[in-house]
Amino acid sequence: MADKENWALAITVFLTSLLVGQADMFTEATVGKLFVYELQREGYQREFEPFHKVYDRDFNDPLVFKCNKERFPDLPRWLRFTQRDPYSNGFLYGTPLPEDQGRNIIQIFVSNRRSYDDVIKERLVINVVHAGRQHPYQAEFFLELRNIENVLPLDARDEIIKDTKTLWDTEVLEFVNITSALDRGGRVPLPLPGYFEGVYVKLGSDKSFSECMLKTVTPEHERQCAAGGKMPGECKICFNPINCITWCKTVLFDLSKPIPPARVPTVGSGILEWGGEFNPPDSPPERDFFPDYIITIIIPFIIAVILCLILAYVMCCRREGVVKRNTTTPDVQLYHHHTIQGNFNELRRMAGRDRSTMDRPRQCLQPLIMSEQTMAGR
Repeated sequence: MADKENWALAITVFLTSLLVGQADMFTEATVGKLFVYELQREGYQREFEPFHKVYDRDFNDPLVFKCNKERFPDLPRWLRFTQRDPYSNGFLYGTPLPEDQGRNIIQIFVSNRRSYDDVIKERLVINVVHAGRQHPYQAEFFLELRNIENVLPLDARDEIIKDTKTLWDTEVLEFVNITSALDRGGRVPLPLPGYFEGVYVKLGSDKSFSECMLKTVTPEHERQCAAGGKMPGECKICFNPINCITWCKTVLFDLSKPIPPARVPTVGSGILEWGGEFNPPDSPPERDFFPDYIITIIIPFIIAVILCLILAYVMCCRREGVVKRNTTTPDVQLYHHHTIQGNFNELRRMAGRDRSTMDRPRQCLQPLIMSEQTMAGR
């Protein structure tokens, strides 16, 4: 009985390890060469509950990818991730350096924006290996009419290599790196058709640069770029207009020449040389601050006093007075003004008492009518 339990436990462990091993995806990256891994939405779409089981039709679920290094909050420094929107594929891309050799375990989380409760977790194992020999001639081009997610697919990269082979006049050409212009301080484009972020592509080859490419290191090229010049006609080779490079942002890297070692600093004795006795500077000459005091304090104070006197004269000495105002005001208007307060108090008394026990209100306009008749009789 104990043997059967041990065999069952062993089989369970084996099957579990087999399933875990099948969940991991393995790929390889080379030092100094571009690595691109595309996360296909169609492959992960099958992992979620099929929508046609309920509604008898397929449904294009929006999927969001999130990637990070295992046991770390972000990706390795040489690896980047991009996904334009939940209805587009995701891309892991980057160029590893010699110090990045080894295994990189990337965790991939897939979230379904339709249900918000289904999350798939997978592991991508990237083995970074050492390159035997790097391309000695490398060039960086700027594609102004491209976005980063439009350059990473294999078909787009083949188009760029096809155009660049004609410009470079070589058959061996490989991608070294791809960088978005936003990662180099570029401005975010407007979300409108015809606006792009721009992409820098770096290619390498074993063959030296062509004559058209060597024009970018001449003084004449710098003068043309300063004057707003464009790429010469004989060098403007691009079968697809969106793959045309920006001539003034092309940079060539010649790695075939040995790089001179950095100059070793000279080690001194550690004792400062005698520079003579220290002579402190003389005190500055004395300065009379009374004119500055008059300009900044006395004059603004005098102006403020004058303005206060003018305001006091206008407010106190230029008033009409109550007697003069009553003399120029008609008697009817004065009587009406004086009776407003009494009428207001009478209305308040009426509102606070029972109307059945309240005296009949006086006719407010009766005296006014009588005064008008008296004035008319005069």
